[in-house]
Amino acid sequence: MKITHAALAAAIAIGASTAVSAADAPQMEKCYGVAKAGKNDCKAGAGTSCAGTSRVDYQGDAWKLVKAGTCTHIRTPKGFGSLTPRT
Repeated sequence: MKITHAALAAAIAIGASTAVSAADAPQMEKCYGVAKAGKNDCKAGAGTSCAGTSRVDYQGDAWKLVKAGTCTHIRTPKGFGSLTPRT
């Protein structure tokens, strides 16, 4: 029976550590205009489908996930990041 109790205790410990890790993960937000060409996280306007399909650096309608609260502080050669798509 000791093996069964040990296995149960290990399973509970693993589950608890996973829950804590998820809670500690930083909040993220979509940031438009900061991705390099082909490095966006998802849809980047007409003619694109999802991740990695942006055609130019800092494309205004392509986004990357960044830590919440940092987007509008990210400076690029085309200006700062935006929480909304730019055309």
